[in-house]
Amino acid sequence: MAHVAEYKKDIVNELQGIIRDHSTIAVVKIDRIPGVQMQNIRAKLRDQMTIKVAKKNLIKIAFEGMKGEKAGIEKLGDHMDGQTAVLGTNLNPFTLHKILSQNIQPMPAKGGDEAPEDITVPAGETSFPPGPIVGEFGKAGIPAAIDKGKVIIRKTVTPVKKGGTISKEVAFALTKLGIFPFRVGIELDGAWEDGIIYQTRDLDIDFDAYRSQMNYGIQMAFNLAVFTAYATPLTAVPILQKARIEAYNLAVFAGIMNKDTADLILSKAYGGMLALARLMSNEALDNDLQGIIEGAAAAHQEATTAAPEDKKVEESKEKETEEEAPTEEDGMAGLGALFG
Repeated sequence: MAHVAEYKKDIVNELQGIIRDHSTIAVVKIDRIPGVQMQNIRAKLRDQMTIKVAKKNLIKIAFEGMKGEKAGIEKLGDHMDGQTAVLGTNLNPFTLHKILSQNIQPMPAKGGDEAPEDITVPAGETSFPPGPIVGEFGKAGIPAAIDKGKVIIRKTVTPVKKGGTISKEVAFALTKLGIFPFRVGIELDGAWEDGIIYQTRDLDIDFDAYRSQMNYGIQMAFNLAVFTAYATPLTAVPILQKARIEAYNLAVFAGIMNKDTADLILSKAYGGMLALARLMSNEALDNDLQGIIEGAAAAHQEATTAAPEDKKVEESKEKETEEEAPTEEDGMAGLGALFG
């Protein structure tokens, strides 16, 4: 039987301790992270998670040894990519992914790097004054010129395609232009929680959109409960308010008199009477009705022909006349205001 070095056993034991002590276990990619930045990231996240870098075979051994305590944890070993670390936390996978994403920072390219995607330099003005920089851009295949005392990029170009090698000249030019094609940070490859494996595509959620949809669903459920009279501690009061309004409206339009409806019923009747009176000839009206209708018509005529400086005064008089002779619409407006 082959001898296993003690330091490897120690690493496996440490990994299993992390797995045992946390509710969420993740495998994360730490490629290209410089040592200083890795230390800064770990220090920043220390209170929320524990990170242990190890070789993939030792991580798989640790997962296999813990599958009796954490069902399905061994499957997490299938999601390792690149240089890997095990991360333990008591945050749920969605919150973990969000925190890690917020701590990813751009990093400039170096000569000899492989482009992670098409690298495009857009046309437009730069902040550089005329000088040798124009020639440096030209060596990188970036067409530059001088216009109005500034260096400009004459047209949009893609000096390096995805997977291509970034030359020193291109790396220099990109850095000068503030184009950083690489992202440095801890990238989540997979996370385990309660026997479920989550991949990045499962966790990449627009929380603002999700929250908006949840709020909309809550509002629709609340409305449905109120309009179907499904009583709960949250809907009981709105249901009773709705029932009162409907009962009140029914009483008014059915002419059921009581201390609450009397004024509105009379206002409705009075408005209906005036509306009918306006449709009749003067011969059919008594002197009081003729006076009320002629007075309202005169007030309206004066309001439409009054000088601008008298407009507010005339509007006030017309409002007083309308208050004395409410229409059917006024009665309904008062009913609505009562329950506003």
